[in-house]
Amino acid sequence: MFRRTFWFGAGAAAGVWATTKVNRTLRGLTPESLAARAADKAVDAGHRLRELAVDVRAGMTQRERELNEALGLANDPDAPAPTYLSAAPSPRVLPGSRPQAERGLPRRTIGKEDH
Repeated sequence: MFRRTFWFGAGAAAGVWATTKVNRTLRGLTPESLAARAADKAVDAGHRLRELAVDVRAGMTQRERELNEALGLANDPDAPAPTYLSAAPSPRVLPGSRPQAERGLPRRTIGKEDH
């Protein structure tokens, strides 16, 4: 009698454990849960990218300082900081020439083709 009670209890415990495990897994696979997990991973990736950008910027500044010292260039503290991303210069117009639109030529567009 004791053996039957033991195996009945072990089977009931295994059934409860399996049911709990399956329900927990199913709750983790709902669309809301998957979306929350993806959002958390995206936020974490953003934080890591920001940390990488800060580290790269600090390394660039340090290397620039090292190169300036090695080349003997003095930094003027009153001078404005250099801008590395400047606007593209405007195209040159030769004296006496007219822009394309005035000459009656079609304007060229890069990457756009008429089909």
